[in-house]
Formats: sequence, C-alpha cells, structure tokens
Amino acid sequence: MSVMQNKPTQPELTGACANSTRAHCAQRMARVRAHSLALAAPLSVEDQCIQSMPDASPTKWHLAHTSWFFEAVVLVPHLAGYKVFDARYFELFNSYYESLGPRHPRAQRGLLTRPSLADVHAYRAHVDAALHGFIGQAGEAAWQVAAPLIELGLHHEQQHQELIVTDILHALWCNPLLPAYLSAQAEPLCASHAQAAAHWLDMPGGIVPVGHGGGHFGFDNERPRHSVLLAPYRIAGALVTCGEYAQFMADGGYERPALWLSDGWAAVQTGRWKAPLYWIEPGDARAPQSHWQVFGLHGVRPLDAAAEVCNLSFYEAAAYAEWAGARLPTEFEWEAAFGAPGVTQMNGLAWQWTRSSYEPYPGFRPLAGAVGEYNGKFMVGQQVLRGSSRATPQGHSRPSYRNFFAPAARWQYSGLRLAQDMGTC
Repeated sequence: MSVMQNKPTQPELTGACANSTRAHCAQRMARVRAHSLALAAPLSVEDQCIQSMPDASPTKWHLAHTSWFFEAVVLVPHLAGYKVFDARYFELFNSYYESLGPRHPRAQRGLLTRPSLADVHAYRAHVDAALHGFIGQAGEAAWQVAAPLIELGLHHEQQHQELIVTDILHALWCNPLLPAYLSAQAEPLCASHAQAAAHWLDMPGGIVPVGHGGGHFGFDNERPRHSVLLAPYRIAGALVTCGEYAQFMADGGYERPALWLSDGWAAVQTGRWKAPLYWIEPGDARAPQSHWQVFGLHGVRPLDAAAEVCNLSFYEAAAYAEWAGARLPTEFEWEAAFGAPGVTQMNGLAWQWTRSSYEPYPGFRPLAGAVGEYNGKFMVGQQVLRGSSRATPQGHSRPSYRNFFAPAARWQYSGLRLAQDMGTC
C-alpha cells in the first residue's frame, strides 16, 4: 500500500461543547459524568479499590483520574481563582502526563486505599460544581479556548468508562468465586445483535480517503484525513463466532507453532493459553460442567456458538486468520468497508484487530499543550483496533476511531474479522 500524502493541517478539537450552546454542553457533561457513577454502582467499596494487573486500574482510580483530567486541563489553567480539592491528588491521579508533574506508579494504583471512595465522590462533586460554574460564567474568550478541552475530557471519560467495565471484569475473573458484575436480571450494556451469516464481499480498492473529516469530535490520532491506495480485497461480512473459533481450537490451533507469529507463540507457551480469556473448559473446578462456558458481566454462562468471539489477543486473531486461509484487514481496508452493503457488525460487539501497526498519519501533529501527550507518544509497538464493543458508551464510536493495544492484550472486548487478497480467493 502506498500513501498519497496531503498537506499537513493544524490539529484541532471540535465537538458538541465547541459547536453548540453552553447549556447543551452542561447537559452532556452531566450525562457523561453520571454514567461513570452508574457503572460503578453495582460494585462494593472493596471491588472499587482492587487492581488485578498492572495494565488495569481500580474503579475508584478511574473515577478520580477522570476528575483530575478536568481539574488539571480545564479548571486550573482557565478558571481564575479556582481552588483545587486536594493538591496531593495531582500526583495520585495523573496517568502519564509528564508535563503536568510526577505520578504515582501505575502498577501500584491498587494500593491507594486512601483517599476513600467517599473522598473520591466528594472530589468528583467539587470538580463538577466548578465545571458547571465555569460553563455558565466564563468570558467568551476563555470559553472558546476551554470548550474544546471540555469536549476532549468527556470523550476521555468515555474511554475510561469502557475501562471501568473491562478492568473490573478481569478483577472478578481473578476471584475463585467468579462473582458477577451484573445480576441475571440486569439489562445488558447494549442490545443483542443477531449473528449474520458468514459471507465474503468484494471490495474494489483504489484511492480512498481515510481519517477524520471534521465537523464533529475526533482524537488527534485520527487526523489528518488523507488518501491511501488499496489493492482490491475481500472482507468478511461478519465477525468470527465462538463456534468458528472452537473449530480452530479443536484442530490444534494452540498447539501448532506454524500458525503463530514468533512472539505470539512465545506468549502461548508462557501464558499456557488454550482458549480465549474467560473461557472455562469442561471440568474446571471453579465452575464444573461437561461443556465449555464463558465468564462475563453476568457471571458464568454456557458458551454461545453464535456469539462473536472476543477477549482475543492480536496474536490469537492472526493465528486464527492463518488457520482459516485468510488474514486480518488493514485499518484502512476496514474503514473503506464501513457502511458498504452487506458488511455488518462493525460496531457495538467487539473491537476488531487489524494488521496495522499504530503509527502516525502523514502530516500528524500533536495538539498544543499538555494534551499533546494524549496519543502521539504511544505510536510504537501497538496494533490498531477498529469499531467498538459492547462496553463502549453510546455515541463514542465512529468509522475513523483508532483504538490501540499491545498485541498480547486480551482483557478488552477484542475480536476479529477476516480479509483476503483478491488474487488468493
């Protein structure tokens, strides 16, 4: 694939807060902030303090960090006379912003039994009150600067809402009791989707535009919009299912090194992988049954062969594609296929691994100020995922969205869609 490079453009932040009334922005902020608390509501105080691995964070930390972001990026720089809730929180709840000061070690967030959950809720209320006051009373010049940062903060919080769900699921998985996050009667995070019949669709390729086109919010890593040259290809109209993945397993998929990338095979051996994360094999002492089961937000349930397979690493997705005589699509093939007739399940089920490394687009420039650290410095050693998942908040996805994780990551709702070169079909 060759890249048709456009003239670099100055990155910008846009969205509802930047392009609509202040009242609408305040209403949106209230909804987003309330949703974080709603996601935490089923959890005990103890649940919200736990950290099951360095890549995950406690629910309480997510609630505090998203408040810290608004405080550090919006309120302290732009609200004259703002009084911070507790200056010590700047170190406790900074994630990776070098320009904003020191940080508590990521792997030790689960040791923060203090501040208490009640203190964190009070912190959120303090920040919310200041934000609402700022939205209503800021001068127009200050508002024009701060409104795009508030919008960024809301999308940042939505990212952490998904992490609240996926991180606590991993923590509960580590508990021998396998407790459920949601009761059996609770509504699912999103509506069920009927499984589409497996089929291939021919895509013509050619010079196609990709990336964020403006007019609504997009992260800096989605810009600038540019053109790429795609060879003709085929893409699967639906996601790979649990039943299809079980056939890969039954055919020795986890025992055949020829199917795996070298690092992936090493991960299989080191982690003793035999199935996707959260699959429970027959006879497991934690949930003894004679059939495969899956641990999820509602606890342990029988494996649904028609459901999309998820909680896969990039390595597992690539190995399955090799076994199936196919490959993973590039992120640009995925984006070009979005909305094409017959291409289904692009959003709302599982993030979809692509064969694209997480790299800057031609002409990429980080945002000005501290938020310039948001995405650009992570553009190495990671793979791009496209779409969205069952845990993604409503309204947070779009065709140009670029999610990214290390190739061994399995605790996200990550699945796969197959592609083929047209000449090999």
